[in-house]
Amino acid sequence: MDFKSLGGGSAADKLIVPRDLFNVLPAKAPRYQYPRDVQADVWNQWFNRRNERDLTIKMNTGSGKTVVGLLILKSCLNEGAGPAVYVTPTPYLVQQVLKEGRDLGLELTEDPRSPRVMSGKAILVINVHKLINGQSVFGVGSEGVEIPIGSIVIDDVHACLAETEEQFSIKLVSPVQAYKDLLKLFISDFEHQSLSGATEITEQEPNRNMLVPYWAWESKQQQVQQILREFVRKFKNDKDKDNKEYKDIALFRYPLIKDHLSLCECVFGEGEAEITLRCLPISVIPSFQSAQRRIFMSATVSDDSVLVTHFDAAPESVQKPIHPESSGDIGDRMILVPQELNPSLTDDQVKEYLKQCAQVVNVVVIVPSNFRAKYWADAAAVTLSTDDLQAGIAKLRQGHVGLVVLANKYDGIDLPDDACRILAIDGLPDVRGRLEKIEQGMLFGSDQVVRGSIQRIEQGMGRGIRSNEDYCAVFLMGRSLTSHLYARNAKSFFSAATRAQLELSEQLAKQFNNPSINDIHQAVRQFIKRDPDWIQASKAAIVGAKYATGQTSHIALSQRRAFNSAVNGDYRDAQSAMQNAVNAEKNDKTKAWLMLQMAEYQHRTDAVQSQLILKEAVRLNPQITPRPLEGIEYTKLPSKLAEQASLCLSYLRQQYPSPNTFILQMNAYLDALIFKPGTAPVFEKTLADLALTIGYLSQTPEGTTGRGPDVLWSLGRQKFYVIECKNGATVDTIAKDYCNQLTGSVTWFTEKYGGCGSHPDHAARRTSARCGASVRRMAASHRSESTRARKSRMC
Repeated sequence: MDFKSLGGGSAADKLIVPRDLFNVLPAKAPRYQYPRDVQADVWNQWFNRRNERDLTIKMNTGSGKTVVGLLILKSCLNEGAGPAVYVTPTPYLVQQVLKEGRDLGLELTEDPRSPRVMSGKAILVINVHKLINGQSVFGVGSEGVEIPIGSIVIDDVHACLAETEEQFSIKLVSPVQAYKDLLKLFISDFEHQSLSGATEITEQEPNRNMLVPYWAWESKQQQVQQILREFVRKFKNDKDKDNKEYKDIALFRYPLIKDHLSLCECVFGEGEAEITLRCLPISVIPSFQSAQRRIFMSATVSDDSVLVTHFDAAPESVQKPIHPESSGDIGDRMILVPQELNPSLTDDQVKEYLKQCAQVVNVVVIVPSNFRAKYWADAAAVTLSTDDLQAGIAKLRQGHVGLVVLANKYDGIDLPDDACRILAIDGLPDVRGRLEKIEQGMLFGSDQVVRGSIQRIEQGMGRGIRSNEDYCAVFLMGRSLTSHLYARNAKSFFSAATRAQLELSEQLAKQFNNPSINDIHQAVRQFIKRDPDWIQASKAAIVGAKYATGQTSHIALSQRRAFNSAVNGDYRDAQSAMQNAVNAEKNDKTKAWLMLQMAEYQHRTDAVQSQLILKEAVRLNPQITPRPLEGIEYTKLPSKLAEQASLCLSYLRQQYPSPNTFILQMNAYLDALIFKPGTAPVFEKTLADLALTIGYLSQTPEGTTGRGPDVLWSLGRQKFYVIECKNGATVDTIAKDYCNQLTGSVTWFTEKYGGCGSHPDHAARRTSARCGASVRRMAASHRSESTRARKSRMC
């Protein structure tokens, strides 16, 4: 009998309701007998809203996002909204999606030019780099649309965003002529901002980053364009394998930003020039910009502002995400914060414990940097880098490896089941770019910075549970991370399900009284052995957890509107958009940062008013850079203070609601006062904050006015500490420039505070002697002391 003639097989190419489509797929693997309730729930919501251009779908890891996305695209093809494209963060995940799709019996391909894709018969699966680069097969800029997109799914969207940010930035290093030409072009502007800073940029000091003043960047655009065009001409067709990175910039990055260079920010530091944007001109990929349906899928990350700033997604749709009724389908996690349970526990003790656990199960430790990875070297079976990442993950999936360290890899990897039974997040994630480092200094301690860190931590915590039946013990460790969670109440930025799991673990912690590592191990052991009482309590804790509404900050909305207006040449509307953001912001640090951006747009229409706005921004937040052309008038610290004990008590009562919160913050200070290149802003700010904690007053004069010492303490009774911070110096001897900086700072102090004591400069001389002695002691001991032993010393 010819059953094909009955036409049943064609239903899969005609139906448009995703659940119905799933049920009639003729060649799907046996494991796909029925869709999960959460999948059907999401499909129904999407189908009812499918004609909205930008939709976000939030589903927990392991709840079947890939199947949901593929069936949505198949529905779009059947409805005539093709070609259909499925995008992943990495090539490795492309292969996973291809396997899943073929197991479903769908037709998929990696070839963008396949006739089956163009005719709407097959779904294209690619990684985000294939879509967004300066030679994109889909078309770039004025070339127009080469390959059209009807419907597109961006999976693991926050991981894709990290890759996209990289594509829209240029990093030039000192050996390249373009770097030298740009530095020569802007060195006088740096000197006007800070003579010492300009010297440190020239000498490639590891602790210094400087932002090119926006008025200098705008006025010298012709020279900037000429320098970069010459760079592109040189490396575009270069065959030297050693120049591959430069060729990548010339081919794949420069074309994306060349028409928007005047709106870029440029930062110099450590022998590198970074050119980047706060908002991305995603319209430079016209196929993506004009796609009929754009679906952004992610796990339960609460803040979706970057979808607006980077993908120009419609805010009204992003703010109403599609999600299952409950977020309780997440895998099981016991989330432990050892140094909150017992503040006396050290990183060494936790590391040794995890090393012992790794003899039995796979333990994965995510650290913020290669610098921190060295701390784990004596415990790690392997430390994975970008080159061997996928091979290392494959070994974890195949069997027991031990303790594996990943540096700054919080997304884009899957560690299901026995691949990872214990996951540790060690410390706060490092910011990725130089502009981020500068803005972190401006916004240090604000919700803007804390929220971003917590979002990446939550992404990292999701690596160890890849289905709702999976389980993984999670350790959050490191003084900086612990302090943020409790002293700054960062827990509120986690998603509902993660908060529920964390709160359950905190209830467990109440059974302890300053538990030892052995006490903690007992809880972990019961968890891994799947104690039924724990499982019951865990499921009960998360069953009522709900997905949050889409969070898009007023800041992101204003930034995007301002950027789009500036791209169209309407700088007055751009300034107006940022004015709205300033008016709506209550935090002075963040308000000042927004005023800086407003001043950048205002400069295009009224340079004088722009400088006045910038001056007010610096008044609100002295860490704002660049400083106005006319400079900032220095305000002296008082030389006479109330009693130290009284000031100390008042400050502690105001800042810390409990003794434990105070201990956590002090541990975070110790973690920040570490000798490590690239940490100057945090080190100096922490050293200034420490003065307030013990009843003194402080400033960071060089950072706020361009002159003076890194940190200045007023101890009252006409006594001051003049402090030069060299926490990133790695030399064995004290350089002449360092001595000159200290001498210059003391001279500055004498100019400003010459009346201290009975002799005009005797207080400064005493301080200079103390600092000089500290420098000599540090230099003498530098070769024999470990970094950890030196971490609380300061110069």
